[in-house]
Amino acid sequence: MQKDTVIYLNERPLVITATHQGIPAKYTDAPLYTEPDAATIESVLQALETEKSEAAIFIHPDTAALVETVKGYFRVLVAAGGLITNREEEVLLMFRRGKWDLPKGKREKGETLEIAAVREVAEETGLHTIELEHKIGETFHFYTTREKKTLKHTYWYKMKFTGTELTVPQIEEDIIDIQWIKPEHLGKYLKFSYQNIVDVFEKEGYAV
Repeated sequence: MQKDTVIYLNERPLVITATHQGIPAKYTDAPLYTEPDAATIESVLQALETEKSEAAIFIHPDTAALVETVKGYFRVLVAAGGLITNREEEVLLMFRRGKWDLPKGKREKGETLEIAAVREVAEETGLHTIELEHKIGETFHFYTTREKKTLKHTYWYKMKFTGTELTVPQIEEDIIDIQWIKPEHLGKYLKFSYQNIVDVFEKEGYAV
């Protein structure tokens, strides 16, 4: 079974899908490319990165192979993170660099993705009494550091906080606030988040 993938370049989505039916309704007016060649891939990526294009669709019968091809244009960083709820079913959000975000970070050598996710949550939030529940999905987003074009491939996990410790923002990672948010109020916060973070909430069944 082919898997649809969305890669965000400066918040502009590149949707990779096997069929026209897989195109999300909100992107039906985006430019469409069927089985794109290398020149097309490169030009589309540049247009999204430089914000000359709002969105693009790639259609290919082998989506996994096309995703791997697109990843070849970047330095790929594998990360893991968590969507955490507490006993009251409130959801943890943290404020970093002007946006509401979820805890995540680079997987270290020798770590499983699950261990990396729990470690990053502990480091960024100060919460250690965490139960790992299930995998939510994967996201891709682009950023530039030291002139290197990086594609962060993040694996997301649903987690449950069962302890009593207070949150401690990791200041050295530019986290300045952490809040427990009632699900019905999430929309107010996610207006000031990233689209890949919104996607994580949608995949987990939250109305945002």
